[in-house]
Amino acid sequence: MYVKYFIFVELTSYIQLFIMAKIKLEYIWLDGYYPTQNMRSKTKVEEHENFQGTVEELGNWSFDGSSTKQASGGASDCILKPVAIYPDPSRINGYLVMTEVLNADGTAHESNGRATIEDDDNDFWFGFEQEYFIMDSKTQLPLGFPVGGYPGPQGMYYCSVGGKNTFGRDFVEEHADLCIDAGLNFEGINQEVASGQWEFQLFAKGAKKAGDEIWIARYLLDRLTEKYGWYIEYHPKPIKGDWNGSGMHANFSNSILRECGSADKYAEICEAFRPFTKEHIAVYGEFNDQRLTGLHETASINDFSWGVSDRGASIRIPIIAVEKGYKGWLEDRRPSSNGDPYKIAARIIKTVKPVK
Repeated sequence: MYVKYFIFVELTSYIQLFIMAKIKLEYIWLDGYYPTQNMRSKTKVEEHENFQGTVEELGNWSFDGSSTKQASGGASDCILKPVAIYPDPSRINGYLVMTEVLNADGTAHESNGRATIEDDDNDFWFGFEQEYFIMDSKTQLPLGFPVGGYPGPQGMYYCSVGGKNTFGRDFVEEHADLCIDAGLNFEGINQEVASGQWEFQLFAKGAKKAGDEIWIARYLLDRLTEKYGWYIEYHPKPIKGDWNGSGMHANFSNSILRECGSADKYAEICEAFRPFTKEHIAVYGEFNDQRLTGLHETASINDFSWGVSDRGASIRIPIIAVEKGYKGWLEDRRPSSNGDPYKIAARIIKTVKPVK
C-alpha cells in the first residue's frame, strides 16, 4: 500500500511539474533603423499552466526604444504586442513570438510596417522568394569565393550538385528543417546563380501571415549562422560586377487574379502599377538601384514593364497562370532581398485592391 501511495505522489508531482513547466518566449521585433530595419529579440521565461502555444495566452512586453532608434531616452518605453507564435525547434519548451511595436499609448509605432497592411479578410495570398548570400565571417566573402580572387563565372552554381559548385548545403538543409519544425509553410530551397547564393520560398494566405513567416524564417537563418561562424548578407548587390544580385520576388494573388479567367483583367492589374512605380520602389528595399539595372534578369529601376514569362520585366505573368486560362497569380520581381515583406505586401495591396 505504501509503495502504491509513493508512486501516486511521485506521478502527481511529475504531472504538476509538466503542466506548470517554465517556457522560453523569444519576443522578436523590428527596430527603428531606416530604411533597412534589423531584427531584435529577447527572452521572457514564464510559468504557464497547460500552455497551448497561442498568442491569446501571451501578454505585452516592453523594451528600451532609445537603444533601437524607436524612442528618446526621456520616454524610452515601447510596447511589444505578440501577433504570431511558433514552436522554437532549437529550445526545450521554447517559442518564437513575432511582435508588433507599439507606442506607450498603444498606438502603432511609425516603424510598424505590419500595421499598414489593409487585408483583414486575407483575400491576398503571398509567396515570397527570399534570396541571400552566405558569408564567411573570416574572409568577409560569399562561400566559394577565394581570398583575393573570384571563383568560376556564374552559370554552374544555379541548382547545382557536388562539391565543385555547391557551397553551404548542410547549413541550408538545417535551416529548412528548422523552418518546417517551427510550423512555417516552407515550400522549397535552391542554390542561386552566384556562388554562395541561396533561396528559400514561403507561402501564406494573408499578407500579415506571409510577413510573419518571412521574418521568423530570417530569424532562424540568422541565428543559425552563430553556430557556423558565418553571417547572412541581405544586401541586394553585395558582389559588384557580372554577378546576380539578390531579390525577394513577391508572388501575389487575390480572388480576381485566382478566378477571373481574363487576359484583359490581368493587363488592367499590371497597368495599375505603372502610375505608382516610385511608391513601390520606395518600399522595395535599400540599394535596390544597384540590382535593378536591366541586366541579370531584372528590369531597370527607372522603367516599368510586364509580360508573360518575362524575367526581365518588372512584373511577370507566370506561364502556368496563362495555361490555366488566366487563373493564378502575378510575380513582382522588383522587391530586394533586404525589403520588409510587410511594407512590400501593404503597397501591392494598396495598388491592386481598387481594381474590380
